[in-house]
Amino acid sequence: MITTAANLYAPDAGYVQAAMSEIDAFEQSRATGIWAGLDKATVIAEMRSRVADPFQINQGGQPFCGPASVLFELVRKQPTRYVQICQTLFERGGFQGTNRWIQASAALRSNRDQNLRMEQADWMVLSTLRESENSLFPVEPNAPDLIRNLAGMTKSWEVKGWIDELLGYSKTAYHQAYLFSDVKAMQAAIAAIQSGGVAMLLVTAEGFLQGDPPPVPFPSHWVTLLGGFEMNGDRVAFDIYTWSKKLTVNTDMNSFKKYFWASVTGTR
Repeated sequence: MITTAANLYAPDAGYVQAAMSEIDAFEQSRATGIWAGLDKATVIAEMRSRVADPFQINQGGQPFCGPASVLFELVRKQPTRYVQICQTLFERGGFQGTNRWIQASAALRSNRDQNLRMEQADWMVLSTLRESENSLFPVEPNAPDLIRNLAGMTKSWEVKGWIDELLGYSKTAYHQAYLFSDVKAMQAAIAAIQSGGVAMLLVTAEGFLQGDPPPVPFPSHWVTLLGGFEMNGDRVAFDIYTWSKKLTVNTDMNSFKKYFWASVTGTR
């Protein structure tokens, strides 16, 4: 059972106000954007909506759940840094991470396809993050499904890297949840967010979120753990961000064990 969660995870109002001022400054900048298919006014408007409500971050029809789960927490916890990343990326084609410069390729920036399957501000950041980890498959908005899905596959070490580079959380860790370690992996995730950090969960979306359990469970989707974890008898519940929504997952222990594969945490 999945229900929409209460709005308990809004960003800090002071942080939002400061970030909105940064967006105003970006809007007044005379620097020319170097993304052929992106419109500055559209990007600015979408940035404002996301700073006001981070749940607007949306992977759309692209397989970008991994980077989206991290970007959501960047906007929610560090909205001014999000704005700075977007401006630098729009004007210079890259941005400075914690440890390295992350650059969008000329091929990615020259794309003029207007059917991105998602909104422009999200595409600009998420496609750059996804491309930064790809060595074999290009990131193209309307490549064949097989190629897009292969290009969009997110590994745990990539999530760890994005948590470090975007959020500056240098203490990252992977916690496997299979082989009877599910509760331990969730406890590690809960401890991370309670200490002010972040936690991403790797799950079987078809079983956990879509009511369409596959014959053989497999890890297919990254979500952001928000909190609200409860265990009551055979029931398990917790709040997550995914697909531009706040959701509460409420399931039985057997399904929890079957469809929860790992957590990745980041703390200072």
